[in-house]
Amino acid sequence: MRTISMTSADREEAPRPVSVGAASSEAVSLVGPAGLRRSGYVVSGLLGVVAWGASAAVWFGPELLHGAAAMDGSARGTALVVMVLGVPLLAVAMWATSRGSARAMFVWAGSVAFLLYQAVLYLLATPFNSLFLAFEAMLALGIWSVVTLWSQVDVPRLPVLVDQRLPARSLAMFLWVAAAANALVWLRTIVPALDESATPAFLQGTGLTTNPVFVQDLAVWLPMMAVAAWWLWHRDGRGLLLGGAMLVTWLLEPITIAVDQWIGVQADPTAPYVSTDVIPVMVGFAAVTAVPAFLFLRSVRPRQGESHGT
Repeated sequence: MRTISMTSADREEAPRPVSVGAASSEAVSLVGPAGLRRSGYVVSGLLGVVAWGASAAVWFGPELLHGAAAMDGSARGTALVVMVLGVPLLAVAMWATSRGSARAMFVWAGSVAFLLYQAVLYLLATPFNSLFLAFEAMLALGIWSVVTLWSQVDVPRLPVLVDQRLPARSLAMFLWVAAAANALVWLRTIVPALDESATPAFLQGTGLTTNPVFVQDLAVWLPMMAVAAWWLWHRDGRGLLLGGAMLVTWLLEPITIAVDQWIGVQADPTAPYVSTDVIPVMVGFAAVTAVPAFLFLRSVRPRQGESHGT
């Protein structure tokens, strides 16, 4: 989320522009069977199995959750998306990467980030329950999946996988705007509550002591998007990997929010922290995010060792 050993000459060599044609033979070593080792597939595969199993338990066993009705409904909505979209997308991306797809590796990374995000919510947005260890395993496998991907993909050489059609600066601007807008929305809620001695309105009725979305977004994901955008602006391999992954994650996340809000409202229509008004906004954001995600993946060589049009 660098593989394979590099020779001393590789380490000392200054970065140089590489044309798609010249890069074709070199790209084979970047990802796929020759780049991502078996451990990468094993850890991410286990993540998929645990995430699907834990989510199936949440969806089919609502009695296992002990929170507020709307919060439990939202958790079940998240579980549904993980089961029918998040884990299948991860599985397909891993299979396609093993078959030589360069594009699929970025989808793999984004799917891992998505499942990691949901693991945090399972742990911190639901009261302690019998699924705690399954959620904890999902979190651990998500973290180690990120570690194995980042350590096994040859990040500095990733630029050889993309062609000049990549609108790197436009995509970087999108990530910056998305991160800034998201941060401003959260801070608009957080800052007025800092002087309150009572439980803030955004927590009332949820059973939570703090909001895990605020916690992880402001500490991890939004700063990561901003840094990824900076690297992507300069067409740095780190920006390609992180930026591509973030585009996939932020395409999946609004879909999840739309579904969890809908099911949360069905569970308790009176709860003030779930609303069907959010659904069209999230669907719209997913549609908007699909455009830069498509532009990014279109610019990646379809298969390792191939140029566009071959």
